[in-house]
Amino acid sequence: MSKQELEVIGQDAACCPEVSAAPLDERRAAELAKVFKALGDPVRLRLLSMIASRRGGEVCVCEMTPAFDLSQPTISHHLKLLRQAGLVDCERRGTWVYYWALPDVLDQLAAFLSTRQTAAATVGATA
Repeated sequence: MSKQELEVIGQDAACCPEVSAAPLDERRAAELAKVFKALGDPVRLRLLSMIASRRGGEVCVCEMTPAFDLSQPTISHHLKLLRQAGLVDCERRGTWVYYWALPDVLDQLAAFLSTRQTAAATVGATA
């Protein structure tokens, strides 16, 4: 996902904070589906967790690879998919690549999920 697309998502979130107030339109559903697809793999979910929970906010790929029984190219592929979904960004420094989570996107995803959960809990409580 490009930085321009991420900015549009951020603008949508700012103007439409209550996602559960109306059904998702086709464009927003497609954007969220990319994110959920990226998170649907246990390796990518673990990678995102490692990155997002890192004190200091960023982690080198060289530190993540040993945590998995996978090759470095496979880890890089999973990180690329997280980047394409707009969940993380990276920067090359010499021979290493450092990754960090994009907090605004994670916050929007959390808000979407918690809003849906709150709405479901409210409906269940009134039934």
